[in-house]
Amino acid sequence: MSFWNEASPAARKALIAASLGWLLDAFDVMLYALILTAVVKDLNLTLATGGQLASLTLAASALGGLVFGVVADKLGRTRALSLSILLYSVFTFACGLAQNVWQLALFRFLLGLGMGGEWASGATLVSETWPEKHRGKALGIMQSCWAIGYGAAAIVVALVLPTYGWRAVFFVGIIPAIFTLWIRRNLEEPEMWTRSREASVRPDPGSQVPDPGPRTPDPGRVPLRIIVTLTLMNAATMFAWWGLNLWVPSYLSLPIAQGGIGLSTTTMSMFIVAMQVGMWLGYVTFGFISDRFGRRPTYVTYLVLAAALVWAYGSTREPVFLLVLGPFVAFFGTGYFSGFGAVASEIFPTAIRATALGVTYNSGRLLSAAAPFVIGSLAQSRGFGLAFTITAFAFLIAALLWIGIPETRGRRMV
Repeated sequence: MSFWNEASPAARKALIAASLGWLLDAFDVMLYALILTAVVKDLNLTLATGGQLASLTLAASALGGLVFGVVADKLGRTRALSLSILLYSVFTFACGLAQNVWQLALFRFLLGLGMGGEWASGATLVSETWPEKHRGKALGIMQSCWAIGYGAAAIVVALVLPTYGWRAVFFVGIIPAIFTLWIRRNLEEPEMWTRSREASVRPDPGSQVPDPGPRTPDPGRVPLRIIVTLTLMNAATMFAWWGLNLWVPSYLSLPIAQGGIGLSTTTMSMFIVAMQVGMWLGYVTFGFISDRFGRRPTYVTYLVLAAALVWAYGSTREPVFLLVLGPFVAFFGTGYFSGFGAVASEIFPTAIRATALGVTYNSGRLLSAAAPFVIGSLAQSRGFGLAFTITAFAFLIAALLWIGIPETRGRRMV
């Protein structure tokens, strides 16, 4: 991996920290999707209510991303990263203590705040420490750790749920809190952020920096239409992602009489692990391909193929076909997320970068928060086939929105 050797030691540490944070974020957050059927049964909920709880978590994550984006710009990327990880791990554990839907809703909301904060902090940290020509690759590696965390969650559920129940699964979610100690001891703030903070306190009008190429636009010069389009594109992709991935475990495990496939918990978990292999490859390859061919064409290709594959996935009920299709659905239906951190980081300047990433990413997440409820309600009333078709349309809408987003590959961040 020559690109790894071309990065500084600080950049490598930043990528490791952000990647592990994102991995553990996925581990904690996706536990809920994997045990949703058991939670719904034990707390006497409907699928629609289970979806509402997931929507609440997404709405909270949008708020968390906005808050922690500001924290990261003001207090530092590493502080925001460690605080967000601590928050989501503590309240994942607390979900296992919930005795009713209201307590569970409160804990899912607080968990969501930390979940939203982690991405904005981690993506900014990686973007500011890695060189332009390898930024997409680094963010692809970071994003790929979501698949590893999701897969790890599926394995934990397969081992813990049948014997100890869903509460014990949530208790395992406290583990990421330990990682914050490593971050605080081993990770320094990016030099780019430090210089920006010093310049805001003591501007040096005499300093000159050589200009090797096109720069990130000034804050006031980023057109509003680009900001809005970027946010809407992100909302469409996340509506599709959460609408699909929150309900795939239930689709696979619910009895046939309730519209599911009827797989056992262990078999369902193994299907999910297989999907995560495809998801991981999608994340990683997106970074390399977008660094070579550009952000826009890579994004659009992934989104259009995702729409076709999701429709096919919702149209078949044969387990063997679902097993084969799953990794391809996850490859194209998730890999594009590796590009958002690079695109947004290359559009916005250092002084507001984490805040801007938090706003565009999490405002999109807020707009998409209805997805778990909408898809769950449709699945309950009209079946999973129609419900997943809606997510396919969302992917197509996201692809069309790229008409209004500029190509940013190769921009030097300032």
